[in-house]
Amino acid sequence: PAAGWFGEVLFGEARVRSLACPGLYGGGWQAHSVRGESCDAPSSPEPGAGWFGEGGARECAESFRFREARSVGRERANMTDETLSEYLGRQKDRIDAALERWLPGAGEAPGTLHAAMRHSMFAGGKRLRPVLTLAACEACGGDDERAVGVACAVECIHTYSLIHDDLPCMDDDDFRRGRPTCHKVYGDAVAVLAGDALQPLAFGLVLESPPGAGHSVGAMVGELAVAAGSRHLIGGQVRDIEAEGKVVSFEELRAIHEGKTAALLTCSLRLGGMAGGASEDELAALTRFGHALGLAFQVIDDILDVTQTSEKLGKTAGKDVAVGKSTYPAILGLEASRAEASRLTAEATAALAPFGSNARRLHELAGHLLARDF
Repeated sequence: PAAGWFGEVLFGEARVRSLACPGLYGGGWQAHSVRGESCDAPSSPEPGAGWFGEGGARECAESFRFREARSVGRERANMTDETLSEYLGRQKDRIDAALERWLPGAGEAPGTLHAAMRHSMFAGGKRLRPVLTLAACEACGGDDERAVGVACAVECIHTYSLIHDDLPCMDDDDFRRGRPTCHKVYGDAVAVLAGDALQPLAFGLVLESPPGAGHSVGAMVGELAVAAGSRHLIGGQVRDIEAEGKVVSFEELRAIHEGKTAALLTCSLRLGGMAGGASEDELAALTRFGHALGLAFQVIDDILDVTQTSEKLGKTAGKDVAVGKSTYPAILGLEASRAEASRLTAEATAALAPFGSNARRLHELAGHLLARDF
């Protein structure tokens, strides 16, 4: 299932071929439980029946069984009556509970590393990207339980990028989400390794996730690999660094944030759609929505950096201006930046037309992000 194509690259680029992995399922990979024992991967595993190992006396093939971990005590009735605030709270709780299960415990060796991973993962984030993953699955008519694993995978990639972004060699920030950043608590070296460790965990979660009709695990892995790679997330970071202290054009700034912000947000939506069995047309609509929403999110982020306090933001306010970064307010001015955010949000919601009422939550989330003040 992991062999073949990586899937469509974001923003209409050509397909890229993945390395064939004939040994992925039963071809020599071994799993190691917390006890240090090894076991062969099953020759024909079901989706979600993987071999990561959860610890204790459980066998490797029992780990990450989504069908056993899901729907416990959850009532699906009357959920359509939830307010957006209630919906966000419930979905955040689900994601937090899943991440709590899947991240190694701080007491598991090496304890310092696992404590550092958990320090950043459970620092009080909004869980925007995984919530969008679940909402996209719903919009495509899927059961969002099938998307919990890929939603957590996106959050692992996002959190790793924040850990690295805060390092002294990058943005050099002491606070994130109102707490000391990972390197301030655990040191630079452990922070780097904590971010590194979240990346394979993310891809493992995708490999253990059940794909929707018409999609494969390999294609879902490819979506995340491309979005998190040198052409998008990491490439956007590099462009951002190289633009410090320089005057860049609007087009150059947009390219930075297409990579740094919009790509992973778009990926979160596409993965949710794939988990929900989205058609090609639906995936294209989710891509248009995510691209515009991701850019609008960044415009608002830039506005808040110059209009809010550090206490409100949970991170150092005014940092972009202080280090000479190009921002939308710096290039367009505040009012024009607000207008651009509104325009992009309208563009995003227009892309949701094919989904009808199934995209209710995506519509609401777009409006919520436009109006946010932190």
